[in-house]
Amino acid sequence: MLPISNTASSDQPANSKPKTPEVLGRKNLFNTLKPYLSFHHRRLWFFLAVVLLQLLLLLSAPSIPLYRSTAGTPNPSPTSTSIATTSIISTINNNSTTSGSCPDGKVYIYDLPPLFNSEIVKNCHDLNPWSSRCDALSNSGFGKRATGISKVVPDNIRPAWFWTDQFSTELIYHNRMLNYRCRTLEPESATAFYIPFYTGLAIEKYLFTSNSTAKERDQYCKMMLDWVSDQPYLKKSNGWNHFISMGRISWDFRRSKEEDWGSSCIYMPKMRNITRLLIERNPWDYFDVGIPYPTGFHPSSATDVINWQEFVRTRRRNTLFCFAGATRGIIKNDFRGILLNQCYNESDSCRVVDCAGSKCANGTSEILSTFLDSNFCLQPRGDSFTRRSIFDCMVAGSIPVFFWHRSAYLQYEWFLPIKPESYSVFIDRNEVKNGTSIKSVLENISKEKVMKMREKVIEILPNIVYAKPNEGLEGIKDAFDVAVEGVLRRIKEQDGGYKWK
Repeated sequence: MLPISNTASSDQPANSKPKTPEVLGRKNLFNTLKPYLSFHHRRLWFFLAVVLLQLLLLLSAPSIPLYRSTAGTPNPSPTSTSIATTSIISTINNNSTTSGSCPDGKVYIYDLPPLFNSEIVKNCHDLNPWSSRCDALSNSGFGKRATGISKVVPDNIRPAWFWTDQFSTELIYHNRMLNYRCRTLEPESATAFYIPFYTGLAIEKYLFTSNSTAKERDQYCKMMLDWVSDQPYLKKSNGWNHFISMGRISWDFRRSKEEDWGSSCIYMPKMRNITRLLIERNPWDYFDVGIPYPTGFHPSSATDVINWQEFVRTRRRNTLFCFAGATRGIIKNDFRGILLNQCYNESDSCRVVDCAGSKCANGTSEILSTFLDSNFCLQPRGDSFTRRSIFDCMVAGSIPVFFWHRSAYLQYEWFLPIKPESYSVFIDRNEVKNGTSIKSVLENISKEKVMKMREKVIEILPNIVYAKPNEGLEGIKDAFDVAVEGVLRRIKEQDGGYKWK
């Protein structure tokens, strides 16, 4: 027979614990408050309802990082403030990344022999016949921290600026890929396969050596393709789900004759179906994807991005348009010469940075200062159809003026707005050659239109810069994220479709 507890009262379950003084205290407190919780006390219930409503509003509001305006900048108008707020929300929401979320699949990185990447960087002193490339390739491809820009860049954003070389994307992409949130160490679960071969750096030494042979310019690419083609995953897909970053323009890898410039890497049969990320693509080659040139701005946080956006948005611009570049003396009727002449003739409206000297070299702030002070920046073709200056201009919040469709519109579709007129101006080069005044064209654009175009440039700024952390930015997609997610989507879309071998 079980013993009968002398402590259990008749109204308490036998398995309940005896009430402690703390419990008794809470009960007494409730009894004390009970009269005030009656529905007859309308003031108390009204107060509680107001508090509850405030809590609901607070919890339902979107989380938006705050930015701090730079001292000394003019206050934006109410209209521009409204547009700016929309742009900030768009930057965070439309460019958001969710940690661990990989809806388009994951990437497997091949562990290539060091010959194809790290050893090339170790020999940085020998990559260029004129000077060492070691500073340019340091710091995971970002280069040395920018100095001498204190008069141009606010103190709170200066650590995000570097002297980055335009041909460094191979290092930048490789280091980011190693820490990519959608990287997998199991090739069986991969949607895409990344080949970390420093193609552009491998041929640089031979591009600028007068006595180099076609065999020397092709050797590294050929060896890499032989190695990769032995891997079971390339054999299975014939390369359709493989991709590579190539840190130069497409034409440097498209040599068709032995005596011509560059390497024939892209024309090698084993490269045929591999997607290639290039700073300039061949618009008629499906496997070429144009990616932004690296600029000097590499934000380390979402706050860096938003602070810089606010700085360029509120910057006082005293010049209508500008041009940074040099003439090509060996080219007959050089178009750059025409632009320079128009600028010099309209010196009250156009600012020139003549790059014939060293003003445009890394280590100077002249170009950045010019772009920051100008509403528009002229962007003719460079040595090829594109130039890094396009992205330097846009990062500074200046509106690009193009003269060739292939300079941007047919190059960077994943990164720039669908409607070119929303962020840029196009003037046919032949009209300029026939006497059209660039100043007149730009002056006829209303202030409201200029403001909207600049806001669009500022809005897409995260898409065209490469973040400093190897893990990327929390809540914002940068150029790397846009590029790799685009590759993954293309590979998924190809599944089940026709693929040649």
